[in-house]
Amino acid sequence: MEEGDADQQQIRVVLADDHWVVREGLRMYLGRDPEFQIVGEAEDGSEATRLAAELRPDVVVMDLLMPVMDGTAAIAAIRRDVPGVEIVALTSVVDDEQVVAAVRAGAIGYVLKDSHGPELKEAIRAAAAGRVHLSPSAASRLLRELRAPEGPEKLTERETDVLRLVSLGLSNKEIARRLDIREGTVKTHVSSLLGKLGLQSRTQAALHAVRLGLVRADEVETT
Repeated sequence: MEEGDADQQQIRVVLADDHWVVREGLRMYLGRDPEFQIVGEAEDGSEATRLAAELRPDVVVMDLLMPVMDGTAAIAAIRRDVPGVEIVALTSVVDDEQVVAAVRAGAIGYVLKDSHGPELKEAIRAAAAGRVHLSPSAASRLLRELRAPEGPEKLTERETDVLRLVSLGLSNKEIARRLDIREGTVKTHVSSLLGKLGLQSRTQAALHAVRLGLVRADEVETT
């Protein structure tokens, strides 16, 4: 592979954590892997929001408990203002309320700080590809707490197919290939089914698919 090709495939990451030692550790760990490029660091949610808008990274790794603006509020702001940026919540908190709030705000991944390094890398890769990736403990809490207001009867057959594949951790490109349709059509179906079900994110959609019986809980991609 030529050097230019490798650069193009790098996942651009912003690290947001109010503890310098945590950011330094993440920067050193991820920076040793040529797959990742750390393009910015933030010590509070407000700065993370600003950097996401300025730098347009692929993924923001976001602590939830930060000053000025907490991580959950920053996730919501980024998803509203820079929807192309995906967010992985990285935190020591496994409280039900915090988990649900982060996912409702739009986090596509949720990883605990005591996870092993390769698990974080996989969560970042998944987020960059638009795939849901949750720690098992977060997934179990979300399945208990998250509810969607509508049943499956309002979805078309194709939307139901797309929902099932989203819940299995497939990206839009992978879903398009599996269903033999255009990637843009997949995006339209995802947007439509989220709207019909009153959901805010692919993560919520994946968990809702478990509730509907479209997939088993152990089939939803977790770290």
